[in-house]
Formats: sequence, structure tokens, C-alpha cells
Amino acid sequence: MRKSVYLDTTIPSYLFDERSDIKTYVDVTNKWWNEEQYNFDIWTSDETIAEISKGDYPNKEKILKFISGIEILPFDDEIIEVAQVYLDNYVMPQTLAGDAIHLAYASISKIDFLLTWNCNHLANANKRQHIRIINTRLGLFVPEIVTPLELFTEKTDDN
Repeated sequence: MRKSVYLDTTIPSYLFDERSDIKTYVDVTNKWWNEEQYNFDIWTSDETIAEISKGDYPNKEKILKFISGIEILPFDDEIIEVAQVYLDNYVMPQTLAGDAIHLAYASISKIDFLLTWNCNHLANANKRQHIRIINTRLGLFVPEIVTPLELFTEKTDDN
């Protein structure tokens, strides 16, 4: 059985980003997508689509076309309730409800990996224990929150 990956907004947006100051992240994201996406069941959410639609992203139309080909996790009222618990317990800043919603989708849907370049609020070692404690209290699955750099298949001399 393949592992599952949830894409937050940073992943599809970086696939089409042309800014020179994040070129390394863009290159790694493209390398991961080209080499690794076939190894996983890939998911996203309406939150990702909404953030891209509302945001000021370079190549927004290309990003929206790309994301339309990704499986969308079903919405459930529990997502908003869990996201609010994250906000109430300072897992995510109050002003960043979207990050809490991404985490709620991945947790409720038991997605193995939440893939993101958001290292301030999601892929942050200082957040992992707090997320684990809150999700355990809620009886929720705890997804691994990683960057594309952390999710490449191990290569050996044999492959």
C-alpha cells in the first residue's frame, strides 16, 4: 500500500514560481514532483484551491489548472472544529487559520505526510511535539509534516 501525501498551497505554487530568491526550493519541488509523486497517493483540499484562487501568485492560472488534477479530500465540519482547537491552543497563529485547516485535513483524513515549504508554522521541529500532544488529546492521527527535501526515496547503489 502506497503512503499518502497532502499538498498544502506552497507545493503547487512553487512548481510554477519563477522568483530567483526561492529558486532552490522551486528546483527541489520540481525534482520531487517529477521523481517521487508516483510513489504516493496525492491529495489536497478546497482550502489549497481557495488560497491559490485568492492569492497573488505568479502563474496563478497554471497553478489552478495543475491543482485541478489532484484528488480533493472531502470537507467535513470536523475540519473547522479541529482547526479551531489548533488556533485556541496556539498550535498555529490566530491569523493563519489556513495552516490550521491544512493540518486538520491531513490529521482527520489520516494522511501519512503533509508536504509543505511552510517551515514557520507547519514543518517546524519546535511545533511537532505540540501538534502530537493536541492530536493525541483529540484522538487524531498525527501526520508527518515534511518538506520535499525530506521525502525523497532512499537510493542505494543497486537502484
